[in-house]
Amino acid sequence: MAVAIPFAAFAETPTSPPPSESSATPAEGSIIGQNQDLGQGQIAALTTISPAAAPTVTTTSPSVTIETKVTPDSSNSDDPAVEKLGTETARLAAEKDKILAELALAQARLDAELAPGKQKAERLAAQLAELKAAQDLEDFQRKVLAEQTLGEFRVQLEKATLISTLAKAEVETEIAEIKRMENVIKKDTTRLAASMELEEKQADPRNYANNQPIYLENPLKDGNLVLSDRRIPLNGLIGMRTANDIVDRINYFNNRDRNLPIFIVIDDSPGGSVMAGYKILKAMQGSEAPVYTVVKSFAASMAACITTLAEKSFAYPNAVILHHQIASFSGGNLTQQQEWVREMEEWWKRLAGPVADKMGITREEFIKRMYAKSSSGDWNEFADEAQKLKWVDVVVEEIEETGTLRLPEDSGTEPSMRRLATSTASADPHAETTDAKGRPSMLLPRLNPFDCYWLYNPDGYYKLP
Repeated sequence: MAVAIPFAAFAETPTSPPPSESSATPAEGSIIGQNQDLGQGQIAALTTISPAAAPTVTTTSPSVTIETKVTPDSSNSDDPAVEKLGTETARLAAEKDKILAELALAQARLDAELAPGKQKAERLAAQLAELKAAQDLEDFQRKVLAEQTLGEFRVQLEKATLISTLAKAEVETEIAEIKRMENVIKKDTTRLAASMELEEKQADPRNYANNQPIYLENPLKDGNLVLSDRRIPLNGLIGMRTANDIVDRINYFNNRDRNLPIFIVIDDSPGGSVMAGYKILKAMQGSEAPVYTVVKSFAASMAACITTLAEKSFAYPNAVILHHQIASFSGGNLTQQQEWVREMEEWWKRLAGPVADKMGITREEFIKRMYAKSSSGDWNEFADEAQKLKWVDVVVEEIEETGTLRLPEDSGTEPSMRRLATSTASADPHAETTDAKGRPSMLLPRLNPFDCYWLYNPDGYYKLP
């Protein structure tokens, strides 16, 4: 016979008096404790008296059910040990009932304590369920709205697509119409161009002379000057653009022929930049082909210097040559003006010095004779008198332009390729304007550093910007 109690509380609980007969009846068998919810665990009690089958005694508490099986020993029911065992069993059963009662009370107290929490949890669960239902409803409504909006967008997209397709079709139609019109215009243009080309070819022989330019190493023939197409016009204000054009043409004609003369023809020039004029002079002096100047109307200041210092110069008898001192357009303080005067004196020495040397006088005598001729210092002479002063070498009565073989074009028309090499060397692009008093004037182009103007400007027509 053995007893097993796998619940620690049974060993720790003090011994209590034997229970009354109403609580439990000793019998042979075993005591089995069923599961009981105690909040954090379960309590089980098992008491085994005999492995044999026995009657069952069931004790029920509010939350615990215990089955007790008592198995009597058939060998000797009056054995004191058996009687003692029965008594002990009854005592244990009583203690177990007490424990179960205490546990039931504790369970009741725990249930009472947990009841508010359970109610709160149930309430929160209900609220959560309500919120979830509301959220589900809101999600559903949002989904329905999104689907409606998406449907509207689809409708708008389809409408926009149709409009775009229509517009594209209209554009393609317009492009097709434009191409058709372009083709019509091209046909008309081609027909017109062909007609113009035919007309030009028919008229072209009338626009060209049948002669050829006359090239003479000595262009003076029977007192008349014969010019070829190796000519470079020099008209208007002399600036760096003018100088560059003339230098380029001198180089071009040298590359064509280094024996035939080149003519710089001056119809009307008031002079201009001394630095630009000096560049022209150096190109003339460095040319292997001789460079001659021809004055038809008027050459003053820097243009007069270029005429006088040329290897050989020609002029009509009534052409006017004018020399004077370099004039200052400078401002600034006294020191700056003194510095500028020194710069002009250096230019005067380098340019007027050779002119005075050709005349056979000093620079000082040259200046003295200028002011003896005119109080302004502007010394002008007709070419037949200028020849005596060695300002010009040869006076001619006639000048034959053999290089003009094409009918001159109207102003503003594009020059032909044949005339590009001999086209007019233009001055810096400063158009005529009016000053504050309404008088015609022209702004002078900006000079390079250390440059100055050698310019005839008696009426103030040329003005500094």
